[in-house]
Amino acid sequence: MDHRKLTILLILTALAVLCSCRPGAVSPRVLVAFYNCEQLFDTVHNPAVNDTEFTPAGRYHYTQKIYEQKLRNIATVIQSMGENAQLAMIGLAEVENDTVLHDLVTQPEIARFNYRYIWYSGHDERGINVAMIYNPGYFKPLWSESLQVKLDSVKPVAEGSKMNTRDILHIKGILAGDTVHVFINHWPSRTDGDTESRPKRIAAAMVLKEGIDKLLHTDSLAQILVMGDFNDNPDDSSLALVSGASQGSSSKLYNPFMALYKKGAGTVMYHHSWNLFDPVLLSDGLMKRSNNSLTYDSAGIYKPDFLTDHYKGREGAPYRSWLGTYWLNGYSDHYPVLVYLKKGGDKQAQLTNAAAK
Repeated sequence: MDHRKLTILLILTALAVLCSCRPGAVSPRVLVAFYNCEQLFDTVHNPAVNDTEFTPAGRYHYTQKIYEQKLRNIATVIQSMGENAQLAMIGLAEVENDTVLHDLVTQPEIARFNYRYIWYSGHDERGINVAMIYNPGYFKPLWSESLQVKLDSVKPVAEGSKMNTRDILHIKGILAGDTVHVFINHWPSRTDGDTESRPKRIAAAMVLKEGIDKLLHTDSLAQILVMGDFNDNPDDSSLALVSGASQGSSSKLYNPFMALYKKGAGTVMYHHSWNLFDPVLLSDGLMKRSNNSLTYDSAGIYKPDFLTDHYKGREGAPYRSWLGTYWLNGYSDHYPVLVYLKKGGDKQAQLTNAAAK
């Protein structure tokens, strides 16, 4: 090969690399994920919220050493998810503030990806929130908002029952050349009992549904991703309300994790039984096949061996950070979930175990 041809080849290669790294770059296949980080707090008490448990003098004896290890553990999971895929964005639950997000994205395991983050201080009494971290080479945010879930109309389950919960994060941006809307959720827990706490999750579902309906009213093929820790399974009434499976619902979303749930798979284990509380739902705009648009390819639960507990009595469960207030040096009590999207094509969408990819 002569010098002229070699120079042209090098220039073309450099241009290809530059184009693939620009914000919102078109890529043949991109990965989005969701992960409940299990109580990612910093060690500093915020007088505005009830976070004293996660301080060095608190019930969890949450020292700087534990905090730094927790950051490394979560960064290791993110690094692992993105090793063989173009990881564009990750929705996160149970993160306290922008301090922990900054400390997370600058961890050595993932600092090279130059992740950025979007976060709002919400209304949860303990100060835990949802957030997004994203790779600016694949996703360009255009605007965002925090949707408050008001529980004023919900009757308290018991004296002292929490009546404030996490906000819903709504982000509009450019992903692989397409405009997408992402809703990140963390709905009220079942601490007070499933039936007793259900009205709170229905209230969260109504706020989410209203946001989705507004988008679909304007554009029936709006490309929408809904992710989070819903504290409900795919066949529960709250998620049915959002997906359009319930009577009278105008929202129409597809839940690729329903099939996995029916096969007994889950993301969080309670009393040795699986729950799939962390699905990702997609609108018709991401399911319709087109040669030009971003479309759904596959989905799965990410459960490599290092994220799984092998201790006797806890075998097979996610390797969590805490057992009560005892630090286990694990990762989270939830498995992450993954969804692969691609640009157009006519391949039939199919569910796969993303952990095998």
